[in-house]
Amino acid sequence: MKFFKYYLTIFVVILSFANMSFAQGNPIKGEKIFNKCKACHSAVDTKNKIGPSLLGVVGRPAGEVTGYKYSKALLSSGIIWNEESLDAYLEKPKKFLPGGKMAFVGLRKEEDRKDVIAYLKKD
Repeated sequence: MKFFKYYLTIFVVILSFANMSFAQGNPIKGEKIFNKCKACHSAVDTKNKIGPSLLGVVGRPAGEVTGYKYSKALLSSGIIWNEESLDAYLEKPKKFLPGGKMAFVGLRKEEDRKDVIAYLKKD
C-alpha cells in the first residue's frame, strides 16, 4: 500500500507540471520583451495605436476591441485568444493568420513567447 501511495503522489506531481506548461512564463521578462510591441500595442490601457490594445487579451475573442479596424481574416477567424492560440500567433503571425494585418515577423524562442503571454495575462 505504501508503494501505491508513493507512485500515486509522483503521478499527481507529474500531471501538475504537465498542466503548468504555459504557467511557467515570467511576466517580468515578458514585459521587457513586450517593449518591442509597444510601438504598435498597449497592454496597460484600452487605447488603440497602430494595433489594438492588448489589455485583457487572454480569454477574449479576436476582433473584439472597440474602435479598431481589424482585417477581414481576423474578424472571420473565430479565434479565442488563449495561451495556445497566442503562442502560435506570436511565433509566426502570417502563417497562423494569413491575410492578417500584423507586420511583426514573430518571436522564434518559445520561452520569449511564454514570457510575453505571462505578461499579457497578469492583472
